[in-house]
Amino acid sequence: MRKSIILGSLLVASLAFAGSALAADTIPVGHLAAYTGPTSGVGIPFGNGIDDALAYINKHGGINGKQIKYKTVDYSYNAPRAVATYKKWMSSLKPVAIQGWGTADTEALVKFIAKDKVAYISASYSGHLTDPTGKGPKSKSAAPYNFFYGPSYSDACRGLVQWAADDWKAKGKSGKPKFIHMGDNHPYPNAPKAACAAYAKELGFEVLPSIVYSLKPADAKAQCLSLKDSGANYAYLANTSSSNISLLKSCSTVGVKTQFLTNIWGWDENSIKATGAAGDGIAWVVGAATWKDDAPGMKTLREVSKMSDPSGKKSRMLHYIRGVCGTFLMKEAMLKADAMGAITGENIKKGFESMRNFVPAGLEGVCSPSTWTAEDHRGMNLVNVYTSKYNGGDFKMTKLATVEVPRRPEWLGW
Repeated sequence: MRKSIILGSLLVASLAFAGSALAADTIPVGHLAAYTGPTSGVGIPFGNGIDDALAYINKHGGINGKQIKYKTVDYSYNAPRAVATYKKWMSSLKPVAIQGWGTADTEALVKFIAKDKVAYISASYSGHLTDPTGKGPKSKSAAPYNFFYGPSYSDACRGLVQWAADDWKAKGKSGKPKFIHMGDNHPYPNAPKAACAAYAKELGFEVLPSIVYSLKPADAKAQCLSLKDSGANYAYLANTSSSNISLLKSCSTVGVKTQFLTNIWGWDENSIKATGAAGDGIAWVVGAATWKDDAPGMKTLREVSKMSDPSGKKSRMLHYIRGVCGTFLMKEAMLKADAMGAITGENIKKGFESMRNFVPAGLEGVCSPSTWTAEDHRGMNLVNVYTSKYNGGDFKMTKLATVEVPRRPEWLGW
């Protein structure tokens, strides 16, 4: 009888050891995607970039031989669904890192991921996610486990108004230029609203009352007439590209002459083709190399693309490339975590916070350098401003400027 108990105990212990060894050979990661819903126009290419990057990393040895066990869930830009998915994952998948999406859900999860110590790499670039300590005078809360690749929405908008101020002077205009914020009344369009308006005022703009237009594509002639009546010289479009296509077409039909500005999700290759000449001259933020660029890292990027396009013929959008950059940065943070002894959320966080002007290996010239510290999660403060021109079937993208936004302590978390 006693011998049976001992053998049974040994068997249980053996199985337990085998289970932990198996668990140690995989790294659980969640991927919240927006393949449907109002932001799917930009969510699809971004999510495809993440999925291809994860598959590529696993195919090429994972993280020091450990495979990333990832699960992709399309939450349709529905914040409650994202929170429910997170809670389900924490009782089953138990991710050490998550590739996330929208602002409303990412901000709603800040306290959960901090408590659970899960590294969260979002597609939301809200400035509210950049303060790991909560010490910023206008921070909503501490966000110690949040990271994203690119300048925050607030810094990107500050970079655009800084470019607009230079543009105003370069054109020999006098008086105060008029600036206006346009977007739906949601956390994402609203994220940079107050911060950008404050900087615009500081630069000498007259800031006009904002105009609301739908995040869903819809006729926007009424909003365009309001814009025309306002006399705004520069209008910041805070929605995603599908919505902006509708707005720009509507504004063209009523003769709006305002200089449009938009964020990193507000314009792309598909928007240029869909909007045609009505979108010419828009100034927007670009956060990585373009598919046609000649850079050393393009070789790796094209191999990543073959994970879902073995022919290699598919042209990838800017959003896809940023999805790859964010995922490779997570990979590098995991390698640093492994060197610390364990790939945990806490060590992945430390891995990110050890990066200085860092570009993922193999993606040189594709991803822009990023820096994070334990006190400051503003990974980038250089804002690349581009414009585009439609040529009746083809288009041209031109870089207008690279604006260095001041890294002011009082802007941390805002």
